[in-house]
Amino acid sequence: MESFTTPSGEFELSRFPEDPRERLRAWDAADEYLLRHLAGIDGAPPVDLTGRPVVLGDRWGALVTALAEHRPVQVSDSYLGREATRANLARAGVEPGTVELLTTQDPPPERIDVLLVRVPKSLALLEDQLHRLAPAVHAGTVVVGTGMVTEIHTSTLRLFERILGPTRTSLAVRKARLIFCTPDPELTRAANPWPLRYELPDGIGPVSGRTVTNHAGVFCADRLDIGTRFLLGHLPPTRGPLRIVDLGCGNGVVGTAAALANPEAELFFVDESHQAVASAEATFRDALGAGAKAEFTVGDALTGAEPGSVDVVLNNPPFHSHQATTDATAWRMFTTARRALRPGGELWVVGNRHLGYHVKLRKLFGTCELVAGDRKFVLLKAVRK
Repeated sequence: MESFTTPSGEFELSRFPEDPRERLRAWDAADEYLLRHLAGIDGAPPVDLTGRPVVLGDRWGALVTALAEHRPVQVSDSYLGREATRANLARAGVEPGTVELLTTQDPPPERIDVLLVRVPKSLALLEDQLHRLAPAVHAGTVVVGTGMVTEIHTSTLRLFERILGPTRTSLAVRKARLIFCTPDPELTRAANPWPLRYELPDGIGPVSGRTVTNHAGVFCADRLDIGTRFLLGHLPPTRGPLRIVDLGCGNGVVGTAAALANPEAELFFVDESHQAVASAEATFRDALGAGAKAEFTVGDALTGAEPGSVDVVLNNPPFHSHQATTDATAWRMFTTARRALRPGGELWVVGNRHLGYHVKLRKLFGTCELVAGDRKFVLLKAVRK
C-alpha cells in the first residue's frame, strides 16, 4: 500500500487482492495528470464538478477516491477493481453510498455533466461504453480522458470523435496525456456494434459450428484465440454429474464444450470481468438452452467456492493486468482452484510454453503432468491429493 498525493488530499491506496509483496501501484501518472487538470493546477480553469460526474474505467478506485466529495459514479468492468475501490474508499473514510458503483452491464446514468474516462486497454470496450453513455451526455458536458502515451492512439481519438464529438489531446506529461472532447448533440453516430456474435469453426470438438457471443472487452472478441483452440482439442473426458468450472471463462467456449461433451455435468463459469460473464452466459444458453444447469459468477477466481466442492477446473489464465505483465492472476487462480477441488480433482491449465506454469503447479500440487504441447502452448494437469 502506498500514499497517493492529490490536490484534494493524500490517500492510502492498494490494488485488490492486497498483497504486501505487490510492486504495482493502484494509480499512475495518467491518474495524477487528470486530477491536476480538474483542480486547475496545469494552468487551465478548474473543472466544475458540482453536477453529475461519471468516471469510466477507474482501474483501482484512485480517481473516485480522490473525487469522493463530488459524489461521482464509477462505471467499471472489473470485479477486482470494484473491490479495490470499496476498500480504498473505506480507508479514506468515505461513507458507503457516497460513490455509486456501476458495472459495464448495469443501465448507464440518465445524465452526465462531467465524463472522465480512464482509457482502457481494450479499444472495443471503450467503443461500447462510449456508445452506452453517449445518450446521457449533453452539449455542456465536460469530457476529459486520460491515459499513458502508449495507451492513446489515433484510433482512440477517432472513437471519441465518432461517438461524442470533436476531440484533441494535450501535451505529454510524465508519459501521460489528456483527451479533451467537446460533445456534439447533433452528431449522427452509428449503432453500437457490440456484442459481437459469430459461428465457431469446425474441427474444435463439441462446440464446432456453435454461435459464440462476445461483449466488448472480452479477450479475442472477434475470433477464437489459439490457446483456447488448443485446449478444446484436448478437452478432458468426463462422465457423470461432475462439477466443472470454467475459470477465467471469457466468452464461455471451454465450459460450453465441456457441458456439451458431458450433459450430466454441472457447469460453473467464473471471471472477474462482467463483460466476460455476460458473454459466457449468452454463449452457453445459445448452445444448451435456458434450462441447462449452470452458474455464472463474477468474482475473485474461486475464493467464493466451498472447499472440496469441485471435480474439474479448466483454466486459460491471463498474464497481463492492464498494461503490466504479471503472473499474480494465474497464481491466484491456481491457489483458489486447489482449495476448491476435492481430493483427486483435476486442474487443467493451458498456457504459453515460456510462462513456466509447470513450476508453480508442482510447487502447489506436488505434481504436474504434461498432457499435450506444441512449439507455443502446453496443456498441464495437476491433481489435488
